[in-house]
Amino acid sequence: MDQRPLGHTSLSVSHIGWGTVKIGRNTSVKFPEAFELPSEEEAVAIALGMLDLGITLVDTAPAYGLAEARLGIALAGRRDDVVLCTKVGETFEDGKSRHDFTGDAARANLHQSLQRLRTDHVDILLVHSDGRDLDIQQETDLVETLEQMRQQGLARTIGFSGKTPEGARAAMDWADVLMCEYTIEDRSHETVITQAAEAGIGVLLKKVLGSGHLSPEAALRFVLHDAPIAPLISSVVIGSLSAERMRGNLEMMRRQGD
Repeated sequence: MDQRPLGHTSLSVSHIGWGTVKIGRNTSVKFPEAFELPSEEEAVAIALGMLDLGITLVDTAPAYGLAEARLGIALAGRRDDVVLCTKVGETFEDGKSRHDFTGDAARANLHQSLQRLRTDHVDILLVHSDGRDLDIQQETDLVETLEQMRQQGLARTIGFSGKTPEGARAAMDWADVLMCEYTIEDRSHETVITQAAEAGIGVLLKKVLGSGHLSPEAALRFVLHDAPIAPLISSVVIGSLSAERMRGNLEMMRRQGD
């Protein structure tokens, strides 16, 4: 699969990344249809199937329930094959999300994530914003803490996964990577994505299928080919429970690019 530079970092990522929420959490999610969580064995097989497709960017989070622990099992022996992204700021326990954007909470989040993922570092560490994008960056010690964890080698790059263009723009002052929502129906981040990419910040797209509410063919054609920002994107993250369905997305992407 096409590998693209992650901004001015030393990392390269697959043009399509895999989002792992569906292997770890199926409550309080926004997908149009309910789904059963795979077993641990099934989740590991799904993860390995994604890697075998050439996907190198794997996106997870403590907020994704069992996902990190299951990835830790799947990536044993294949850690060097992936660019591993996780987040701080949101956890998910007993069926509920909890947000804490203090530096102390971030350190605890990452420590637990590293244990579950069975690794000594992550390649990308993002803030998992609840929408208070500016307050998180300006009123807490979280950004300073992320910078310290990068310096300590616990994260190779740091960045922000927010909900507003204003939050993404503020994060350009310190982030190596931005994760932005961008779809055929919501182009509100278009200007800041362009600015970030031109400044050498790696840009990842999330929710490009509208959490399952958009036509995959039209949605992917737009973000991968037709959108003005398409050439600027490092990777488009797609959540899936099926390596075969992801293979279909990749084949469709290749046909559209011909």
